[in-house]
Amino acid sequence: MNLYSITKPLLFRLPPETAHSLVHAGLDIAEHGGLRRPLQRALAVDDDRLEVEVFGQRFPNPVGVAAGFDKNATITGMVRGLGFGHVEVGGVTAEPQSGNARPRMFRLVEDGGLINRMGLNNEGADVVGQRLARTTTDFPVGVNLAKSESTPTADAPADYRYTYEQVADGGDFFVVNVSCPNSEGFRDLANRESLEAILGELVDAGAEPLLVKLSPDLPEPAVEETIEVVEAYDLDGIIATNTTTDRPETLSSGNRVEEGGLSGRPIEAASTEMVRFVARRTDVPVVGVGGVFTAADAYRKIRAGASLVQLYTGLVYRGPTIARNINRGLVTLLERDGFENVTEAVGADL
Repeated sequence: MNLYSITKPLLFRLPPETAHSLVHAGLDIAEHGGLRRPLQRALAVDDDRLEVEVFGQRFPNPVGVAAGFDKNATITGMVRGLGFGHVEVGGVTAEPQSGNARPRMFRLVEDGGLINRMGLNNEGADVVGQRLARTTTDFPVGVNLAKSESTPTADAPADYRYTYEQVADGGDFFVVNVSCPNSEGFRDLANRESLEAILGELVDAGAEPLLVKLSPDLPEPAVEETIEVVEAYDLDGIIATNTTTDRPETLSSGNRVEEGGLSGRPIEAASTEMVRFVARRTDVPVVGVGGVFTAADAYRKIRAGASLVQLYTGLVYRGPTIARNINRGLVTLLERDGFENVTEAVGADL
């Protein structure tokens, strides 16, 4: 497992998307080479205190991989092999998309961040759905549903429904993504009328458990309005948050000028505050995303009201042992604070 300390400098000499593809290829080779189970035995923390039950699913631990890492459901089994408790596949669109022109991903090494403007590149709902249906895992698999860039806003409900229907058999929960900052037409989807139309179509199609992913750039009144819609449609959860187009003044990397969604360390505090804001206003489970690198980062989100946490950028910077390290650390923190399990700690600071 110390191999990453050797390979990371080499990977970081490559363009981020090239490095990402190499990592995917390596995980795919490991999967077909029968290494998933040995890796899982080495990296998964098997402790009942970490189990979480939310929206009708049992999660072996609260630490998952966010959308964007396994866009096409090609390494879903290996994500479990790395010790994670769930994965969110996608974003998946009805039509295959090549995404934006390269380069479209940038490291902010000095800041522990990434900026991406990938543009929801994926193989499309038909292919991803078939692949998911063939995939067998022992942890929940979520699917991030997004709008095809070629689809007009008025046709978005039918577009989301088509995507859901293609991936329904292979997903355990479904996330409505109306907050991607890197694809055309998403800004119009965040208003109440558009969101209600999309959710109404998905509910009619039988989509459940169904969650909504929030933008961190929404003003508080808009977040409160989204929460009202979530409760009106009896949805199962909220993910807080997506990447941000804001650029904190603390950023020092030269890549801070790149357009796209910022993730990682620079948004950790803001995303945790969004988790807290949402958790104080609703009883539905909250999934906290943004800047999770360590057990302390995850624990702050849990105590702020997150039942689960997700990461992506932390995996890039910390490598394949990150889930094990976070889960081991969470057990220590739970013991320190006298909690019998992670669910008892959810919202402790509210």
